[in-house]
Order: sequence, then C-alpha cells, then structure tokens
Amino acid sequence: MAGRPYIVGNWKMNGTRAMLSEARAIDRAAQRHMKVEVALAPPYTLIHAVHREVEQIGVGAQDCHPGIDGAFTGDISATMLADAGAKFVIVGHSERRVGHGESNDLVREKAQAALDAGMRVIMCCGEDAPTRDAGKAIQFVTGQLKASLPEMADAGERLTVAYEPIWAIGTGNNATTDDISEMHREIRKLLVSLYGEEQGSAVRILYGGSVKPDNAKAILAADEVNGALVGGASLTADSFMGIALAAGDAHEG
Repeated sequence: MAGRPYIVGNWKMNGTRAMLSEARAIDRAAQRHMKVEVALAPPYTLIHAVHREVEQIGVGAQDCHPGIDGAFTGDISATMLADAGAKFVIVGHSERRVGHGESNDLVREKAQAALDAGMRVIMCCGEDAPTRDAGKAIQFVTGQLKASLPEMADAGERLTVAYEPIWAIGTGNNATTDDISEMHREIRKLLVSLYGEEQGSAVRILYGGSVKPDNAKAILAADEVNGALVGGASLTADSFMGIALAAGDAHEG
C-alpha cells in the first residue's frame, strides 16, 4: 500500500459556520487515530475557518480556476485557495465534468495551477453506467485519467487519484470489490507508465462512490485501494470517522 490510508471528506455544497463543530470533532478523533491520514474539503466559504479550527487533519478545496487572477467573476484561483489555508485541490470530479462541461484539458490546467500554487492534487476519474455496461469502463477511465494528468517529477508526494464510478456516487449503489480492485490495478499500471516505478507506485488511489461505515472495511481492503473520497458520509464526525477507523483496520489486516 502506498503510505497510510487517506480518507478525504468532500462536503460539496454543504456547510455553514454551524458545521465547524463537526470539523473540530473530526479533528479530535483524527488525533487519536494516527494510522490514517484524514482531510476535509469544505466549501470555499469555510476553508479559512476550518483551517484555523483544526490541528491534525488536512484542509483543501473542491475545485479551482486554472488562471492566477483576472476578470473571472465568481471564480477562485489556486493561489487564493492556498492563501486561505488549503493544502490540496480536488479536480475533475464528475459533478464538474458532467454538470459544468469540464474537458480533460481544462481539468489538467486546473491541476497544474494547483501544483504551481504549492498544493497537492486529488484527480478524479470515473465512468457512467452505459460505459460500464458496454464493457468499456477500463478503457474510458484510463484514457480520461491519462488526458487529465499533468507532468510532474514528484507525483508520489503531490498526486492522489480518486476513482469514482459516476453511477455509484450518492446512489447507494457500489461496485463489487473485484471490480474496484481491477480498476485500481489498471490505474496503478498507468501511473507507473507515466511517472516511473518509484513515483507511480507511491501515488495513493482512493475509491469514492457511496462509501459508508458499514461497507468501508471491505472496500478499503481491496487490492490497490489506498483510501476513500467520501461525500455525504463525511458531513458528520460519527459517520466519517467510522470510515476512517475501518480504513485503519483494513490497513492493519
């Protein structure tokens, strides 16, 4: 396994200052469970506040603009996010690719902007149900990922890949552990081919898609699964840290 399990919560468009109490509770729990690396990506409005409130967990952003500055009303640059306290940026999430029409080229530019601002990148990839049903999931995901990843010499330290089958996000459905392992192994092969054995083997590959405390241990024990990108189950400390504890158990097992 590439380092400690990495459990990242994506709060999406959820959260006001009232949820800072959940962030503090997650942080306190993470301090007691050092076997797992824990991070949160709150909405832009809470990045600075969460960064100030926590001590142990990482804090990041859910997206960024590829430019440094300029006349882009409503957008936020990677430099601004870093200034607010973000240490990583999630790019290429299916909700951005599908809902906002983001191309692989744009996702790659965003990833490069985050790297240039000194942050790490969580690169998302995943197929929809028709692609999976047509037997083209591996071809699609590896192609999407290859076209979205920037060049870097230190991928093992600054890159995380998150495989999220679109049909499993927020649906309660989940891929089988065999399907997850197969895809993660193919992603690992691609990473090694792009970045070399040492760096490609060090990149953590997360699974996302209806991960919950009751299914996390089985998923996180699957081959080449190094953690999870968690959506709805990350909104409360109890459910999120239940997944983190399962990750620690799976890692030790």
